[in-house]
Amino acid sequence: MFDRIHHVAIICSDYARSKRFYVEILGFKIVREEYREDRRSFKLDLRIEDQYQLELFSFPNPPSRPSSPEACGLRHIAFEVEDVKDTSRRLNDLGVTVEPIRVDEATNKFFTFFRDPDGLPIEIYER
Repeated sequence: MFDRIHHVAIICSDYARSKRFYVEILGFKIVREEYREDRRSFKLDLRIEDQYQLELFSFPNPPSRPSSPEACGLRHIAFEVEDVKDTSRRLNDLGVTVEPIRVDEATNKFFTFFRDPDGLPIEIYER
């Protein structure tokens, strides 16, 4: 029925800060950016390699995301990387705080988390 994930949409509280984080720090490529006057909202489409798209939205005064303790809804997004230790080190060098690296008990693969500017948990998981 389903082939793969088409995109993930994120609403941010500070568009410029989040755009900088996802484009300049994480390295996503801009596909399209538009300002929708009727919604007073930016929509930024970002490409991850050639497979997936991340949509970054801004809306006036969005409510905070309850995440601690964890709330119902989307828990986190995860990205596959070649080397979790190397990616973690590179993120730290860019000023991103990364949690300690753990091992998935089911697969014995390395993984860890960091957060975007609004506190959205992002996982990196070793290929």
